[in-house]
Amino acid sequence: MDYSQFSGSNIRYFHSHEPFPLESGAVLPSVTIAYHTYGELSSAADNVIWVCHALTANSDVADWWPDTVKEGGLLDPSKYFIVCANKLGSCYGTTGPLSLDPATGGPYYLDFPMVTIRDMVQAHKLLASHLGIGHIHALIGGSTGGCQAMEWAIDEPDRIGVLSATVTSSKTSPWVVANSEAQRMSLRTDKSLFTTDTDGGKGGLAAARALSMLIYRNSVAFNKTQFDPEEKLTGFRAASYQRYQGEKLAKRFDARCYYRMLEALDSHDVGRGRGGVPAALATIKAKTVIMGIDSDIMFPPEEVEVMASHIPGADYYTIHSDFGHDGFLIETETISEILKGYL
Repeated sequence: MDYSQFSGSNIRYFHSHEPFPLESGAVLPSVTIAYHTYGELSSAADNVIWVCHALTANSDVADWWPDTVKEGGLLDPSKYFIVCANKLGSCYGTTGPLSLDPATGGPYYLDFPMVTIRDMVQAHKLLASHLGIGHIHALIGGSTGGCQAMEWAIDEPDRIGVLSATVTSSKTSPWVVANSEAQRMSLRTDKSLFTTDTDGGKGGLAAARALSMLIYRNSVAFNKTQFDPEEKLTGFRAASYQRYQGEKLAKRFDARCYYRMLEALDSHDVGRGRGGVPAALATIKAKTVIMGIDSDIMFPPEEVEVMASHIPGADYYTIHSDFGHDGFLIETETISEILKGYL
């Protein structure tokens, strides 16, 4: 399946034919980066907003973050040059498990090496140089997009003007790693994951997604939206909803890419090789706004607030939402109003 079809018609590609070293020690012989842009780069090149997307999103921000890319919106193309790159290891056009392995002539699948959040940022930097972008006025990311944004702001502190990270962390917690491993266990029960079948691992991916919904939402959200008012023995709404969410992701994403994306999230640690998390966060120079969601059980707000306290001059906000971690994609109006004050 050509997964790039889900990324919008104005997708563009940057091809680097130079070897691309990874943190794992593996080296990709070349790299392709899929990306979207909106608006025009100003003559002074001072109007760039770079958006880092979350786990299974694509580079078309208008597709997955509704009501933001529009005139008068948070990401106003009449004011800003907005860039979003599909991250390394995904299946929406950037080099990943579905790319051709020059050693075999076929897709890498699970032979594709592990990538980290830091590797993803190195790919973003390649694209930024290609586009002639020096200073980034604002760098925005939610969830694993926030992991990328923080990593970049630490790696190049003088490049970023404003840093916005929502429902994210500076180091992936054991709780999140445990959830990722439970999802990988679900993936591995589907033996087609290890084959060269184009749709290999779809059943496991559906099960993994259903499992992940329990950490992306919470009991309040499920009890509010999936309640069965009538008495019944079978056919519960919540069960149907879980199957729907699993099948929905399996139709639009690749299981091997998902496996590698979970590994990348587990690897996230801005303090690795930098003297620890507090020392790394202290090097951020960008004006920083951090947001947590009061019902998020993936990245609980108290953990997010502690992270913010280590970033010099950072502002922290707790946003109310009944929808847990997924609230960062739902409470768009509130998040936009906060961020507009920093742009």
